[in-house]
Amino acid sequence: MIYLDSAATTYQKPSSVYKAVREAMASMTSPGRGTYGPAARASRTLLACREEAAALFQVEEPEGVVLTFNATHGLNIAIHSLVKPGANVLLSGYEHNAVTRPLASIPDLHVEVVRAPLFCPSLFLEELRRRLNHPVDVVICTHVSNVFGYVLPMEEIAALCRRRQVPLIVDASQSAGILPVRLADWGAAFVAMPGHKGLYGPQGTGLLLCSQPGQPLLAGGTGSLSRQAEMPDFLPDRLEAGTHNVPGVAGLLAGLRFLRRRGIASLLRHEQALVRQTVEGLRRLSGVQVYAAEEKDCQSGVVSFRLTGRDPGWVAEALAQRGIAVRAGLHCAPLAHASGGTEATGTVRVSFSAFNTAQEVERFLRTLGRLR
Repeated sequence: MIYLDSAATTYQKPSSVYKAVREAMASMTSPGRGTYGPAARASRTLLACREEAAALFQVEEPEGVVLTFNATHGLNIAIHSLVKPGANVLLSGYEHNAVTRPLASIPDLHVEVVRAPLFCPSLFLEELRRRLNHPVDVVICTHVSNVFGYVLPMEEIAALCRRRQVPLIVDASQSAGILPVRLADWGAAFVAMPGHKGLYGPQGTGLLLCSQPGQPLLAGGTGSLSRQAEMPDFLPDRLEAGTHNVPGVAGLLAGLRFLRRRGIASLLRHEQALVRQTVEGLRRLSGVQVYAAEEKDCQSGVVSFRLTGRDPGWVAEALAQRGIAVRAGLHCAPLAHASGGTEATGTVRVSFSAFNTAQEVERFLRTLGRLR
């Protein structure tokens, strides 16, 4: 199988990730619940994961790295920490349901969307600047669109929020591990990311980078302050209730170390080369509408397209029958499709990882050409 759906989850992992998960299951128990060998090994693994992530994502202290189940879990913590009933919230036009659905559960919000054309960061910044002239309590913005691979200008977005003293929540689901993510430089309140995509960890893992304590989404045992009825007021315990996914965190640690060895800049160059090859090949096919940036810095390892006269679901199924895995539909991001003009049909999406090759892209293009 040729796997081109890494924007959903990276299927191929470094061998060190599989090994770390197996070893953790055989040698670790619950962290923070004992000083005996298996519990102590688990505690050391969690700390090592926090330290690795803190160094990679510019978090001042490893305690500011909270372990979550996925990016959605982290975004829910961030949103419920900062967004209160009656708040004014500003979103990009490319947000995932992991942002819009938690907001829909909070009453009396005034939510505005920064509308700007696809792959036009200058117009996005102009509109954001205009909206920030009015009262805004929180800005929530994805770093990279999961539908189009559109890289939003996060450095400038964060600078505008800092100048206006507006808290910023960043969804780094599609950027962590492929683009620089800098909590300290951005001055963001929270940055959420999954472990199972660009960090090459197992499913059921994620990270929430915190510059403030936040509001617990779950309450329960932490192994600390056990006589106290309330959750602790310090990180990471405040936001981590219950037993950790220790095998998952061990695998995530191995994924983070893989990133450090390979280098994020190197992985970005690899994915952008595959994106350019894909876009050029799609544009050579008649009847294919491809959504791509003219400047490579505006797009990461995701490309969406549509085939004239064919439902995206049909295209994806036909490719699957020929051994090529892609995703079709709305990709849990109807707001992004509304911004890109594809809400009526959705798109077919191809997305890449460190393990994809130019030869796989060529086979995908030949197969699509025959389908067309």
